[in-house]
Amino acid sequence: MEAAVTSHKPVEPAAAARAALPEPGAEAPRRDASSEAPGEAASSGVAAAPGAVAGGARRGLWISSTYFAEGLPYAIAHKVAGEFFTAAGASLEIIGLTSLYGLPWNLKFLWSPLVDLHGSPRRWLVAVEIALVAIVLGLAAAADSGAIWLVAALFGAVAVAAATHDIAVDGFYLQALDKDAQAAFSGLRVGAYRLALLAGALLVAFAGWASFGAAFAVAAGGLALLAIAHAAGLPRPAATPGAGAAPGATGLRRYIEPFRVYLRQPQIASSLAFILCYRAGDALMFAMSSPLLKSLGLDTAARGNVGGVGTVASIAGSILGGVIIKRWGLARTIFPIALVQSLAILLYVALAWARPALPWVVALVTLEQLAAGVGTAVLAVFLMRRCVDGYKSSHFAIGSALMSVSATFAGSASGYLAASAGFTAFFAIAFAASIPGVVLSRLVPRE
Repeated sequence: MEAAVTSHKPVEPAAAARAALPEPGAEAPRRDASSEAPGEAASSGVAAAPGAVAGGARRGLWISSTYFAEGLPYAIAHKVAGEFFTAAGASLEIIGLTSLYGLPWNLKFLWSPLVDLHGSPRRWLVAVEIALVAIVLGLAAAADSGAIWLVAALFGAVAVAAATHDIAVDGFYLQALDKDAQAAFSGLRVGAYRLALLAGALLVAFAGWASFGAAFAVAAGGLALLAIAHAAGLPRPAATPGAGAAPGATGLRRYIEPFRVYLRQPQIASSLAFILCYRAGDALMFAMSSPLLKSLGLDTAARGNVGGVGTVASIAGSILGGVIIKRWGLARTIFPIALVQSLAILLYVALAWARPALPWVVALVTLEQLAAGVGTAVLAVFLMRRCVDGYKSSHFAIGSALMSVSATFAGSASGYLAASAGFTAFFAIAFAASIPGVVLSRLVPRE
C-alpha cells in the first residue's frame, strides 16, 4: 500500500463495500464454503437476510482490523521514522535515506512462498503481530535516550517484520474471500489501511506534544490489542496452504513455481513496468513532504495535524476510487485516474513556489491526498487481478513488492536531489517521474 502525507476518518463497511462492486460483465459470484459466511445471501436484488447482513458485518470487521494492523507498522517505518529524524535535525540527505526502510517491502517476494507453503497466512499474521509489539516496545524505550543508531536499527526491524506481516494479511484476505468479494471489499481494505496512516500522523502530533517514546508505547499497546483480537477472532478458511504447487513439485522447484506462474501471465512485461512506475512520482514527492512543510514553518505537531487532515482526504479518495471502479470498470478508469494522480503532484510544486499561509497548505495537501487515495484503490484492484489461485500470497507479494521499489530508490535519492535543486524544481521532477506510469496505464491488461 503506499506512502503519502495521509489521514482518514473511519470508514463504514457498508459504504466501502458498495464502493467497489464487481465490474459490469464480470463473472457471477462464486459461492463456496471457504469464501462465504454461513447463511450469507447471494448478490442479487433480493433483500439480504439478517444472517447475511451479520456475516457481511463480521467480514467487514476483520478486514478493517487486519488492514489497519498492516498499515500502522508501515506508517511507523516510513512516516514516523522520517518525522523522528526531521525533529532530530538530520540533514535532507539522511531524511531521504530513511526511504531505504522500504527495502524489505521490495524484497518480500523472496520469502513470500514460505507463507503459502508452510503454516497458513492466519498463523503468520498473528505471530508477526506479536513480534511487532516487542520491536515497537523497544523503540519506545530507545527513542528518547539519544541512542540514534539503535533507534535506526529498530526502525529497520519494524520494516522487516511489517513487510512479512503484509504478505500474511494480503494472503489471508485473498484466501478467505472469493474474487468478487475481494473486489467488493477493496475500498474498505484501502480505507482501513489509510486509517492506520492517519494513526501514524496522530502519533507524530502526539510525539510533538509528549515525546516519541510515549508515542511508540501507545502504538505498541494498539498492536498488542489487535494481535489478541486476531488470535481469538479471525475466521479459519478451509484452503490448504501450498495447494497451488505443481503436482510432485519439491524443494527448489516448489519454491520457484509461484514466480514461474506469475511471469507466464498475458502481457506480463507491460504489467511489471506499470507496477514499477505507477507511484514513482508520488514516492519522490512523499519523501520530501515533511522537510517542505518544516521549511514552511510547521513544527512537529503541526505537521502531524496537517498529515492527519490529508489522510482523511485519502480515505475519502479510496472510497471514491471504489465507487468509480464500480460504476465504470477498471478498463475505463485506470488511465484517467493515473492522469489525475500525476497532475496532483503539481500541487506540491505550487506549495514550494508560492510558500502560502497555513490554510492554503492544508487545502493543497488535502487535494493531493484525495487524488492519491483514488489512485491507490485502482492499483489495489489491478494487483489483485494479477494473482493466480493457489499462489495468492506469493503473487500479491510480488506485485506489491514491485510497487514499492520506486518508493525506496526514488525516495532514497530524493534528499540529495532536493538539496541540490531546491524544493520547487524537485517537485517538478517528481511530476515528470509520474508520466511513464500514466503512459503505461494505456498498455496493461484491463481485467
